[in-house]
Amino acid sequence: MEIYRIPIGESIEAVIDLLVDNFSFITKAFSNVTESGIRLLVDFMMYFPPWALILFFTGLAWFLSKKRGVTVFSFLGLLLIWNMGLWSSTISTIALVLISTLFAIVIGVPMGILAALNNICYKIIMPVLDFMQTMPAFVYLIPAIPFFGLGPVAAIFSTVVFSTPPAIRLTCLGIKQVPKELVEAADSFGSTKWQKLFKLQLPIATPTIMAGINQTIMLALSMVVIAAMIGAKGLGGEVWKAIQRLQPGRGFEAGLGIVIVAIILDRIMQKVGSKE
Repeated sequence: MEIYRIPIGESIEAVIDLLVDNFSFITKAFSNVTESGIRLLVDFMMYFPPWALILFFTGLAWFLSKKRGVTVFSFLGLLLIWNMGLWSSTISTIALVLISTLFAIVIGVPMGILAALNNICYKIIMPVLDFMQTMPAFVYLIPAIPFFGLGPVAAIFSTVVFSTPPAIRLTCLGIKQVPKELVEAADSFGSTKWQKLFKLQLPIATPTIMAGINQTIMLALSMVVIAAMIGAKGLGGEVWKAIQRLQPGRGFEAGLGIVIVAIILDRIMQKVGSKE
């Protein structure tokens, strides 16, 4: 006796085909605009000589962190990346991470606020986040291809989907952790919801929100590397080429570059969050 098989895969494919057939003009327009933005950002950063950008990033690290160790590591780490001949790939990776993180924050922080202030939205959003965070990262590459094709835009789409949950979760957590006594005091003085949100809840929740943004950046960096499989360039592309060509030394160098960028971003964001 043949057991009935629930057509989950077929249903997903039908939905994706339906969306591609009817809304491809939207994704194509978004793809063109985003790809132009990526190219503009990369060309702008590549216009300057590497040594000038290294000095700029080192100064930015000092300004944001005020830590000598972070500043020295940023300077030496970026010099090492330049020395290994991975500077252009690093710039491409930084551009993809910055744009992906921007999209993730724009989506994640408002959704986190909504989940914190509305119980119905909270009960809907949290199970969705559980599903998103347990889904293997490679799966997010599949729907990106029919919508955006191979290339950096598909990488950004999959990266945003993968890296948004921490921004939502920790924004929600930060607002929910605001002491009830302070919220009641604001209510007693006649504060509106918007006044409470912008003058009380968000300022107190800022360190937690910044921790969520930090996690979003780290996940975006890891996903940009995985997205090299669908045409994203950068350090992930160097790792992928090294795998295909059996060049373990070159792959290790690209991996080391990724580690350096990740440590610099992580340490800077930690200090920014703690200062807040």
